[in-house]
Amino acid sequence: MALGIRTDRRPSKTGGARQRSMRGGGRATGGPTLWGSTVGKKTVMAVSGLIMLLYLVVHMIGNLKIFFGPGEFDHYAHWLRTVGEPFMHYGWTLWLVRVVLVVAVVAHATSAYQLSRRDIKARPTGYVHKKRRASYATRTMRWGGIILGLFLVWHLLDLTTGTVHSGFRPGHPYQNVVDTFSTWYGNVIYLLAMLALGLHVRHGFWSAAQSLGVGSRTRDRLLKTTANVLALVLTVGFVSVPVAVMTEVVS
Repeated sequence: MALGIRTDRRPSKTGGARQRSMRGGGRATGGPTLWGSTVGKKTVMAVSGLIMLLYLVVHMIGNLKIFFGPGEFDHYAHWLRTVGEPFMHYGWTLWLVRVVLVVAVVAHATSAYQLSRRDIKARPTGYVHKKRRASYATRTMRWGGIILGLFLVWHLLDLTTGTVHSGFRPGHPYQNVVDTFSTWYGNVIYLLAMLALGLHVRHGFWSAAQSLGVGSRTRDRLLKTTANVLALVLTVGFVSVPVAVMTEVVS
């Protein structure tokens, strides 16, 4: 009886605390339910990931304009700053997109980190055998996310601000892109990052569908196929630009 009483009391405390945490009313979290719960963090991660995926598709299509020559590509880069005129001032739409992307990136990275910490804390300790290794998909998502985060910083410093780009010419995006992919290190960094992107999208899209409740037995095959196609199209689309410069198709 003593064992039964002790077992009944402990779950009631933890269960009550967990319910308060899920509702967002407990002192431990003090935040809204969406962000305080594991399900909420996965939802934030999924939605922010889909926002970035939509941007990547549009960004890839814009990059492919480089195959139409410097005039077309430079005009496209200038058009991005005039979208919405005269209602929007010059450059305002582009900055609005940037702000949304920054929020999405921060929300995605923060929720991923916190979910990872929760996963580590939830693992049982004190066992003689070693901890079970993370799955291939989990390792790919974690390391891929880190690689893409570092690449994003380098990419902005290279082709947006020109900080790490010797010979950067403001207002000449075509020439700046050709210059970047005329260097071995520019190609290596970009190609590795795009491979990481493909794997990240492949695993992330299907995972986001599960988090948002879209997945099911009948839809899983279609979702996985869509994830594979998206990953392949994005990887090939982005990689085609440096390959074209290296082979002098674009020069």
